[in-house]
Amino acid sequence: MRPNHVLQAWRANRPTIGAWMSIDSSYTAETLAHAGFDWLCLDMQHGVLDYSDVKKMMTAISTTDTIPIVRVPWNEPYEIMKVLDAGAYGVVVPLVNNKEEAERAVTACRYPPLGIRSHGPNRATLYSGPGYSKEANNEIACVVMIETAEALENLDEIMSTPGVDAVYIGPNDLAYALDLKPSGDNDNPLHVKTVTHILETAKKHGIAAGIQTGSVEFTRRYLAQGFHMVTLGSDRGWMERLARQELKLAREGGDAEGSDDKNFY
Repeated sequence: MRPNHVLQAWRANRPTIGAWMSIDSSYTAETLAHAGFDWLCLDMQHGVLDYSDVKKMMTAISTTDTIPIVRVPWNEPYEIMKVLDAGAYGVVVPLVNNKEEAERAVTACRYPPLGIRSHGPNRATLYSGPGYSKEANNEIACVVMIETAEALENLDEIMSTPGVDAVYIGPNDLAYALDLKPSGDNDNPLHVKTVTHILETAKKHGIAAGIQTGSVEFTRRYLAQGFHMVTLGSDRGWMERLARQELKLAREGGDAEGSDDKNFY
């Protein structure tokens, strides 16, 4: 089976950098995959992607060594199993609040006896090559999102759940959980403290920690801090930002403003 080099990096305590895909375009996915990201996450929760889009985009990503990950719309086993059968090498599961919900995500990612995943890997065997059914349980990344007040109260039980490979922070939903305004890259002291606490708890339990950013500045900050799965930005955000900048320069000849990408995730 093709190894999951991103999961291998996390297990070796090494960082990876990825991007968020929200535009329903296989060409966009292929373009960003060829840019050299470690992984790309196809967003079925807040992006405009459905299953038909995702399977085409993963085919495009397969032209490179970039690992395809999918954020499913909800913690539903059939959603998780379907994107894995289509070739996803990891799933990001939103709004996981407790051990029971973490176990629900894990079992959908694993074949028996470790889980309840039904056998029918379909396109996954084309992407992975021989040995998928035997080795998938050790190569598929199960990533659960920490973004609610309840999850913050249950960090240890969530992160100690067998089979959870990583936790991932959505900064805006985390801000809501802390009674703060969502602002994307967030310098509020309480937000910074909470992000650090989540990271340190993940380290204690020997799993990877990830976080969304909308800037090089915050990506570098989180990499230096020890995060393993850092999102540099999104397809829509980069397109919008550059378009705004160059349009402003063309019209006015002055400095361009940034985009509203920070509010997207």
